[in-house]
Amino acid sequence: MRFLYSYKDTHKVWETPENEVIVGRADEKSNMVLDLTPDQKVSRLHGRIWEENGSVWIEDLKSSRGTQINGVEIKGKGRQPLRPSDTIVVGETTVQLQAAPKKTPVPAHADYLPEGSILLPELKDSEVSVAIARDVDVDAKSPSALALDSVGEEAVRRFKLVCELPLYFGEKTKLDTLLPAIVDQLAKAIPHAESWALVLREPETDALLLKAYHYIRQPSLSETLVRRAMTDRKAFLWERKSGGELSGSIVANDIETGMYVPLLWQDEALGAISIGSRRADVAFTDEDLRLTVVIAHFAAMAVATHQLQEKLRKESVVKANLLRQFSPKVAEQLLSHRGKLKLGGQRSEVTILTSDIRGFTQLVCEMDPDEVVEMLNEYLSVLVPVIFAHRGTIDKFMGDAILAVFGSLENDPKHHHNAVLAALDMQSAVDKLNEVRKLRGNPCCQFGIGLHCGEVIHGFVGTAERMEFTVVGDAVNRAARYCAGAGGGEVLVSPDMHERIWRNAETQQTSIQTKHEGDFVAYRVISAKVPVTTQTKKK
Repeated sequence: MRFLYSYKDTHKVWETPENEVIVGRADEKSNMVLDLTPDQKVSRLHGRIWEENGSVWIEDLKSSRGTQINGVEIKGKGRQPLRPSDTIVVGETTVQLQAAPKKTPVPAHADYLPEGSILLPELKDSEVSVAIARDVDVDAKSPSALALDSVGEEAVRRFKLVCELPLYFGEKTKLDTLLPAIVDQLAKAIPHAESWALVLREPETDALLLKAYHYIRQPSLSETLVRRAMTDRKAFLWERKSGGELSGSIVANDIETGMYVPLLWQDEALGAISIGSRRADVAFTDEDLRLTVVIAHFAAMAVATHQLQEKLRKESVVKANLLRQFSPKVAEQLLSHRGKLKLGGQRSEVTILTSDIRGFTQLVCEMDPDEVVEMLNEYLSVLVPVIFAHRGTIDKFMGDAILAVFGSLENDPKHHHNAVLAALDMQSAVDKLNEVRKLRGNPCCQFGIGLHCGEVIHGFVGTAERMEFTVVGDAVNRAARYCAGAGGGEVLVSPDMHERIWRNAETQQTSIQTKHEGDFVAYRVISAKVPVTTQTKKK
């Protein structure tokens, strides 16, 4: 859609490939499509114009001063048809929809994708020899970078624009508001161009994403030239008249001239800026190119800062999730080897420990919710460190229950023994905490603990930003059976566990009842056996 709008003595033409336009005034929270700033009588969200089934419609979005079509107020009347001949009055701004110009058919591969889309691949530089008119090294710190050939008001305007860039970019708190702001500054700096675009490279795929653009006619940029600027680490001016072979998009979009400047930060090419024109009478100067290099330098610094902040935010979220389930030592190891943090699982034998509070429902029925949560947190605060100390991992908390895994992620040939030691130490920690709670007059809890070993599937599930460790398999259900059969202060293990820990623990055979599977043989762990050393034998 193409619009002609006028405010006081200012007349502008604005065009977009989108089929829906929000009209209003942009700010940091709402990024308008058709921004009618500085008209203060226009509401932030004033109106909406869209195409539907070959027709164009307009509606007022409950603006404060309303919207008029050919002198008729449409506020509160729902959607209204809009024709190119209609005059829209929004605040003190007059807007008119212009009929879309007939487009010259171009090959399908030359169609420009929406903002944020992947640029279509072209031939590599080695296959297409594109002649460059002039190039410069990208060094915005060089004294010659700000050397202006122009004089008078134009030189002052450009110098002022450059001086204000750091503060202007620094005010943008989000990347999706920063990128359009960079393009806006490019349009102000080089107003005689027809297309201004910013492309960022996606590190995972090496794809080039068209993140922000503005144009008077059709966007004009070539991926071949964008990649050349990024690869050579040089800004350059390209002109059709310079000769050389032409890439597909240059031919399809009838590009006559363009400037391409890489976004470099700490010697990494984050992307590139493209400023182009399809008019043969447009000529970019060396000063234009140097000025674009300076803008690209500040833009690259701002983009890199936002990307680093986003990376730190994601790592903070990942670390917080890991610390819920792993000991600080293991969490740091996983963060330092991010390759391990991938969604997916593996199958292996582990030991499952399940514990919960005996008589929990009756215990808390007369307690305030805050008291219940405070009590659970106090017990968990002494039990979780014990699990971590014996190389265990927290799978999840289920109300008053804990599900822990031993022998997962870290290779631990002694995971059976470590799980039993953890269970005994957990009961000792509960006994000590109960003594303190009795002195304070607080209700006390008794935990039952069950252990079983077997083959499970374990790994990370969720999303790349919020993944959690989990374990799935019959061994988890079997451990729950032994936990349910354990009395307060007891540790019960399955026969499979007993076969592996009998040398290291004093046990007593018993049995537990289940609802649907009959009686299970179980072994009550009394204590851990003290290893007999040579020195002990001599005594």
